[in-house]
Amino acid sequence: MSDITVILDAMGRGTSGASEELLPLVYDELRRRACRLLSHEAPGQTLQATALVHEAWLRLGRESERTWSNRVHFFRAAAQAMRRILVERARRKGSLRHGGGRERVNIDDVDVKAAALSDRLLLIDEALSRLEIQDPESAWITILKFYGGFTNREIADIQVVTERTVERQWAYARTRLFKLVVECESCES
Repeated sequence: MSDITVILDAMGRGTSGASEELLPLVYDELRRRACRLLSHEAPGQTLQATALVHEAWLRLGRESERTWSNRVHFFRAAAQAMRRILVERARRKGSLRHGGGRERVNIDDVDVKAAALSDRLLLIDEALSRLEIQDPESAWITILKFYGGFTNREIADIQVVTERTVERQWAYARTRLFKLVVECESCES
């Protein structure tokens, strides 16, 4: 077992001080993933990778169920925590009381790569919430890729499948997400 898994096991048994031992082991990897996630943010944005990692760490520590079975389980939970933080931040930025405004757009006219990160996060989160209900496996691939910053190789290692299988699953998940975004658009009209 890796050092991380040993410490996670100790945390699950309630060993005091185990969480203080975990942070130094996972911090660099969490920060690297947060940097990759925030690299598409517009210049001048206020959220830094360090702040995202610290907020995710605090949330992970507050969760009532603080036991993770292994390294993979922990990083999945961390990716989910980062997702929640970024989505909440995007919603705050877009709320009317914070000067934002929502306008209807046609999905065919949206260049997701050119859109601001907060706009993309809200768009993806809405579709992802629906996908979690319809196809949890595709939703996890998306969360690991988009919010966790995992590569296809890393996801393949996590799921104990080939990288080609992950590539097919990711292509399928992307297609499902885009279809859900179109459905969301047609429901609003």
